[in-house]
Amino acid sequence: MRILLTNDDGIAAEGLVALETIARTLSDDVWICAPELEQSGAGRGITLTSPLRVTRHDDRRFSVTGTPTDCVIIGVNDLMDGPPDLILSGVNRGANLGEDVTYSGTVAGALQGMAMGIRSVALSQALYRFHDDVVAPYETAVEYAPGILQRLIAGPWPDGVVMNVNFPDLMPDAVSGVEVTVQGFRDAAQVHAERRTDLRGRDYYWMGFRGGRQNPPEGTDLRAVIDGRISVTPLHIDLTHLETVHGLKKVLGGVPPKLREPV
Repeated sequence: MRILLTNDDGIAAEGLVALETIARTLSDDVWICAPELEQSGAGRGITLTSPLRVTRHDDRRFSVTGTPTDCVIIGVNDLMDGPPDLILSGVNRGANLGEDVTYSGTVAGALQGMAMGIRSVALSQALYRFHDDVVAPYETAVEYAPGILQRLIAGPWPDGVVMNVNFPDLMPDAVSGVEVTVQGFRDAAQVHAERRTDLRGRDYYWMGFRGGRQNPPEGTDLRAVIDGRISVTPLHIDLTHLETVHGLKKVLGGVPPKLREPV
């Protein structure tokens, strides 16, 4: 089995070292194509307005001056000597849960693999404090990811589906189990923009996350990780809200409507 690794934390990230350890429990044919610099929050962005440059670190390890999506496209189409059977993206420093998945570069790397017809998994290690001196417990992902991946590969896996795996912020022996979940939604938005002032008196903004625990319902990815379980969520890219589609068909369809005179 040939495996391609990518991430959004960059080629030098500790989580990529953990991911390579995980991948090598499954195969000796492991390739890496990761961003040169951190691309957290890049989502499914692709680089269209500037050239991309590739650095070869060894025969099967490359970095790209672009996004995780760029890395998967270039890695599969140009850098590898044959397509991978599996793409692993991560292990992200911090969870990718709930609505986070829509702007996660980690999940985006897996989505691009899915779009190219390759089974793909996003892996993230939850972390509730993000200061530089906080070490993520990647040993939890390293301990449990191989067995989970083996089961996923052997099981039913429809086309158009990526697997989003999140490990709780716990050491391996404190993890209480694994749960197949649905995507949850937080009680309140955590992303915010903080206004600051530079040394010339001009305002600028720094995006970040507010802390605080949520109270999501059982069965969601958020609840599983909060309660110390590994969350496995099958995701797909179809964002259509079918209930609204059915409702709109009652008022739209056929000849385009014209604006009526106001009453």
